[in-house]
Amino acid sequence: MSGLKVLHVITGLGIGGAEQQLRLLLRHLPVHSRVVTLTNPGPVADGIEADGVPVTDLAMTGNRDLGALPRLAGIVRRGGYDLVHTHLYRACVYGRLAARLGGVRRVIATEHSLGESQIEGRPLSAGTRALYLASERLGTSTVAVSASVARRLADWGVAPERIEVVPNGIETARFAYDPRGRRLVRGVLGLPADAFVVGGVGRLAPGKRFDRLVRAVAAVPEARLLLVGDGERREELRALARERGAADRVLFFGACEDPPVLAPGGPTLPELLSAMDVLVSASPDETFGLAVVEALAAGLPVLYAACPAIEDLPPEEAPGARRFDGSAAELTRLLRAFLDAGPPDRLPQPPAARRYDIAHSADRLMSLYDRAVHGPLPSPRPTRDPSPHP
Repeated sequence: MSGLKVLHVITGLGIGGAEQQLRLLLRHLPVHSRVVTLTNPGPVADGIEADGVPVTDLAMTGNRDLGALPRLAGIVRRGGYDLVHTHLYRACVYGRLAARLGGVRRVIATEHSLGESQIEGRPLSAGTRALYLASERLGTSTVAVSASVARRLADWGVAPERIEVVPNGIETARFAYDPRGRRLVRGVLGLPADAFVVGGVGRLAPGKRFDRLVRAVAAVPEARLLLVGDGERREELRALARERGAADRVLFFGACEDPPVLAPGGPTLPELLSAMDVLVSASPDETFGLAVVEALAAGLPVLYAACPAIEDLPPEEAPGARRFDGSAAELTRLLRAFLDAGPPDRLPQPPAARRYDIAHSADRLMSLYDRAVHGPLPSPRPTRDPSPHP
């Protein structure tokens, strides 16, 4: 293990893509790590601690809890860290400043959630951009989780020479198709062995557009829908399924932490993917598209509306992925075409799944850590105009 000491600062540790990505990275980074969550030490915090990395809850009460800043700076100062690594918008803003106040000038920030029109669900306003860019000047570099996010950061005003691309990753081997797991999961969930099962994975939030999956499956009587995730739209989606006469064909599995904290008491995410026949991602605004990559690693054909992880690659690296216009009507047509073609064969893991193995991402991040720590101290870049582009 490297002798580097790294403090990771993240906004929260409930089940979510950025949160679980941090846990995966910690399992593969050969450094001495500690994690501070500004708020919400949820299930992913339990998983990180089960993996042997300590987690501290800063108990921040809101975006304007300025008392959190000296508490975080004190943790930085007492820890003797070589580098601070921040994740998600609020943690980046507070973490960069706290690192500087705590005596650490090497700060890397990962941008997980900068979409075309929002960042972590908040609109891309002039104020949001100005605060982000002001704090960005205090860091060493900003990591984008895809080439698409790197382009958005540059367009937003981050100097291109300060942007590094380190893609999200998965533990590819764990997602390989498991026919035994398929049979077991279908038995546990009450899904017939010959049923055509459409899958959706992610937070049940407005931007993910799971309503389109419900509408499309309702229009295809032979299909069933397995939704893996939880969120504020769960009951609304249930009501929509009832309204469309498909309540008995839409199964809400709930949130699924991956990897599980302890020995799983129920189906794991790779097993749930093995139980599906096609995965659909209808979200029109994604920063990476982790669920799509996981599904491809499980040998599933995938229909997606937006997925930078795939769009940034040559088509031959993900032959099982097909882009669609995101509408329920187009999705209905494509699902009927799957049914007409007969039971789909499981596909081999494509090059894209191997490209995005988490070990590769950890190696690239370690190279960035080494350059940041052993290179010259960063100089703040000149202030740039934070006003929106005309």
